[in-house]
Amino acid sequence: MIESPDRRITPWVGRILAINAIVLLLQETVLTSDYLAQLISFDAALALQRPWTLVSYMFVHAGILHLAGNSLALFVFGPTVERRLGSRLFLFYYLLCGVGAALFAMVVHIFGLQLESFVGASGAILGVAYAFARMNPDAQLMVFPIPAPIRARYLIMLLAAYDTVGMFFFNDHIAHEAHLGGLITGITFFLLRSLGRPLETIPLPSIRQRVPVAARGGGITGQQPLTTPRPDVVAAQPSPEERNSMKEGVELDRVLDKISATGIGSLTVEEREFLDAMARRRRDLH
Repeated sequence: MIESPDRRITPWVGRILAINAIVLLLQETVLTSDYLAQLISFDAALALQRPWTLVSYMFVHAGILHLAGNSLALFVFGPTVERRLGSRLFLFYYLLCGVGAALFAMVVHIFGLQLESFVGASGAILGVAYAFARMNPDAQLMVFPIPAPIRARYLIMLLAAYDTVGMFFFNDHIAHEAHLGGLITGITFFLLRSLGRPLETIPLPSIRQRVPVAARGGGITGQQPLTTPRPDVVAAQPSPEERNSMKEGVELDRVLDKISATGIGSLTVEEREFLDAMARRRRDLH
């Protein structure tokens, strides 16, 4: 369970869920060949001979329970990340984490770790889960079999530790190396992105209303408090655009004050989206 007011499914999350379900249906009904299953699963020892498996494996699952687990995780974490990144970048990020998971498996295989072939979207979804935790570190999640809510940031740490240990010591037929690879790819993506355009350091000026300057003796004296208007002077009504700009200014000041008081990690999804939109608008103006 997540502390989020908007749980509506987003375009690419919905499409990926549908594609995975259709592929499993075809596996179980029409495309039942074991040879075909080998051709689209990822085997680190054969990856150079079968480069398409860097992508194909993440749309194939080893049964309905495997699909259900991955689909639930994508449904929980994916919409928030897609809304924040935008649909195109979300799709790129999802595929990047899936490919990164397979490449990481190749690397650990080269260094002598014996791996089984694997299928499933878990590596890509671990990358999405990391993105969610980065955007909502204090979101409360209920995860079976943990009996109490756990913050998103701590869940990711727990999963990273579990998969690191599992990769070397567990023989449970789970692709821990793929999980860890997807997570590492997600961390690397956001690290490089923050170096190029860190969200936390985007300069956003305050847009508080300025008090008109008062002219005295033909000279400008600076900003002065408003005096009571003369009865014969009718104040001009702001246009709809000006009213909207004033509202945005008030909201921006509120969000910036919240960041100053409690840090950027305290922002809600809607506040982060608003901040991103204002930053993009400011860059477009320049």
